[in-house]
Amino acid sequence: MSVTAIVGAQWGDEGKGRVIDYLAQKADVVIRFQGGDNAGHTVINRFGKHALHLIPSGIFNPSTHNIIGTGCVVNPAALLDEMAQLQAAGVSLDRLWISARAQMVMPYHRRLDALEEQVRGRDSIGTTKRGIGPAYADKAARSGLRMGDLLYPDWLEARLDHALRTVNRKLQLFGGEPVDGQVLYEQLMTFREALADRIIDTTPMLRQALAQGASILLEGQLGVMRDLDWGIYPFVTSSNPTAAYAPVGAGLPAGSVTRVIGVVKAYSTAVGAGPFPTELHDELGERLREQGGEYGATTGRPRRCGWFDGVAIRYAAWLNGMTGLAVTKLDVLDTFPELKICVGYRLPSGQVISDRMPDTPALYQVDPIYETMPGWMTDTRHVRRWEDLPAAAQAYLQRISELAGTPIAYVSVGPEREQMFAVSLITEH
Repeated sequence: MSVTAIVGAQWGDEGKGRVIDYLAQKADVVIRFQGGDNAGHTVINRFGKHALHLIPSGIFNPSTHNIIGTGCVVNPAALLDEMAQLQAAGVSLDRLWISARAQMVMPYHRRLDALEEQVRGRDSIGTTKRGIGPAYADKAARSGLRMGDLLYPDWLEARLDHALRTVNRKLQLFGGEPVDGQVLYEQLMTFREALADRIIDTTPMLRQALAQGASILLEGQLGVMRDLDWGIYPFVTSSNPTAAYAPVGAGLPAGSVTRVIGVVKAYSTAVGAGPFPTELHDELGERLREQGGEYGATTGRPRRCGWFDGVAIRYAAWLNGMTGLAVTKLDVLDTFPELKICVGYRLPSGQVISDRMPDTPALYQVDPIYETMPGWMTDTRHVRRWEDLPAAAQAYLQRISELAGTPIAYVSVGPEREQMFAVSLITEH
C-alpha cells in the first residue's frame, strides 16, 4: 500500500498540478481532499495546457480513478464547465467520481462572498469571490447542501427551503436581491441530471483500494501558509490544506498516509492580501513574475514574488511531517547571477528566529535575513538527472533541503511532464 499526500509548502500556486500529473502515471486513485474552484492546478501534457480547479490532476491517466473528496466544496456549474473543456480535449472522464458527502457551492454563496468583501472595504482579505468561504461557513453551521442531496429531490427541496430562510436575510442585509427558491431548485435538478451517475459513497471504493495495496495520491489545494488554522489568518482559505487533514478530506484512516511530498517553488509567490516577508517590490520581483508566468490560474491576478523563504519551509515541513520535497520552476532562476534565500527573521526586538512562524500581526513586522548564493547562468530546461544540474543549482537545492530538514525527492525544470525528474539523492540532516 502506498498513500502519498501532495501538499503545498508555501502560499499556494507551487505547481502541485504538475507533480500530481507526473506521479499519477503510476497511481491507481487520485483524491482531491479539500478546497473548491478558487484555485487552479495548471497541467501541461499531450492533451494541452489545462487549469484544473476541481477535477483531480490524475484525470489524464485513463486507468486512474479520480475522486472529488468529501473535504471539498463543489460548484456544480463550474465542474460541468471544466468537464466539458477536458472532454473537448479528448480526456476520458469515465473514472471521475464525486463524494456524496462533499458540500455544494451554491450561486448565493458567490453573491454573499462578493458582498462581504465589498463591505470589508480596505480590510478585504482578498478572496476570489467564488463563494468558498460562505460554503464552508454553511457547512460548519449545518445549513449547507451536499452533492448527495441531489440524489434525493424531496430532501433537497426541504434543505434548500431551510437554507434560504437565512440566506435571503443575509442578502437583504447586504443590499442584495433575495433568491427565488423555485428557480434555484430547478437549476439544481439540471445538475442532478448531469452529475447523478458520478455521485457516490466513496468508502467501498477506498476500502477496496487499501485492501489491494493500491497506489493512492491525495491532492491538496493552496499551501500551509493559507491553512485555516496554521496559516496567516485571516488571509487564509476556509479549509485545511495540510497533510494531517488529507485522510479526513479524502475518506481514509488517519494512519494510512505513508509519504508526504511538499511542493515548493524555487522562489516564493503569493496571491491575495496578508504578510509576505520575502516579497520583492523592485525589478527583480517583476522579473520573477514575467519569467515565471506568475499570474493566477483561476483569476489571472498577478502573483506577488520574492526570494525563497527558508523559515516558511521549515515550518511547513515540520507541520506536515514531510518526507520529501518537490521543487518546481528551478529553470526560472537560470538567468539570475545571484540568488538569495531567507534563513531567519529579525523581530523588532532584535531577536532572530528561524525555527518558528510568528503569528500574523508579528509577521508584518519581521525583517528577513538573507544568505546570498551564486546563480548558475545555465539553461537547465533540458536536464533530466540530478547529476546533470549545474553545481551551483545543486548547491542551491541542497540548501533548501537543509533548511527544510527534508530530502529533495523531485525537481521540475519546466512546465511539461517530461521536465520533472526524481532525485535518488538522499540528504542527511
